[in-house]
Amino acid sequence: MSGTPMNAGLLQRPFAAVTGLGVAVPPRVVTNAWFEERLETSDQWIVERTGIRERRIADPTQTVAELSREASELAMAQAGITADDIDSIILGTATPDRLLPSTACDLQVLLGARNATAFDISAACPGFVYAMTVAEGLIASGQSRTSLVIGAEKLSAITDMEDRSTAILFGDGAGAAIIQRTTPEGKAPRGILSTFLKSDGRLGNLLYRPGGGSADPISDKVVAERTHYLRMSGREVFKAAVIAMAEASDEAIRRAGVTADDIDLLVPHQANVRIIEATAKHAGMPMDRVMVNGDRYGNTSSASIPLALDQALREGRMGPGSLVLVVAFGAGFTWGSAVIRW
Repeated sequence: MSGTPMNAGLLQRPFAAVTGLGVAVPPRVVTNAWFEERLETSDQWIVERTGIRERRIADPTQTVAELSREASELAMAQAGITADDIDSIILGTATPDRLLPSTACDLQVLLGARNATAFDISAACPGFVYAMTVAEGLIASGQSRTSLVIGAEKLSAITDMEDRSTAILFGDGAGAAIIQRTTPEGKAPRGILSTFLKSDGRLGNLLYRPGGGSADPISDKVVAERTHYLRMSGREVFKAAVIAMAEASDEAIRRAGVTADDIDLLVPHQANVRIIEATAKHAGMPMDRVMVNGDRYGNTSSASIPLALDQALREGRMGPGSLVLVVAFGAGFTWGSAVIRW
């Protein structure tokens, strides 16, 4: 289904529709003033360059699985389903609670979703879009009818709070969606109309964690050199993100068989307001048709798009019949997009 313009033949196939959303963020709010006291920076500098004013930071004991459970239960309630109805759990995260088993399996236990298959996807910031695309594929193939898709991160655990270039950017949170098989009805059926995924590993060292994996396991040396934390070449990442998000937006729109004028709301990854503005300008969309909430949450990686979708839905910025474009870019480099009719 994804990657093909809508046509009469496609309408005979099952659609994958988002039927429920839920989000969870830690209660602790960290404003830019907190960084002013600790780093050589200012609220004005941070806001001008990123648009971020505050972010949520998890307690050291709070896990990605727990945040995911809270978001998932809200999404399940909105969709009117129980844990027994879920047959696949796909969790996008760059910060799993542990390397084995997957955080999705831990979430399965917390939810009591005994009928589901569960696994993680590591695609950084587009992780939710990647997971949603996999869920749609499982539904199209007949292997799944009801999928739980999550984007969840505890980026505070891998961020060096002494590094001004990264410490100010990231926050923690989780967003979940129930994606279910539906029968297309009418000329404008509800569901995922297109998806687009791409990567370029040649640029991986512009945003990465040098240590802590199997190639350079945790050791006294890794900790002393702080290589288990994120490192980023901000200017180069910015340039690549603008180009990739423009490409992803164009491709998802083309594959859906619609135009930019048809899009009711653009929901981009909330990394940097200047990247968002550049993406909107390329798409020819005014900012009043763009969802921006990075000022409240910072860059929450794979959680940012479901956090923004949930807020847009609650604020009435989208509703039944709305045509929504989501687009994200992240470490890898990876990028992806989708057009969804709500």
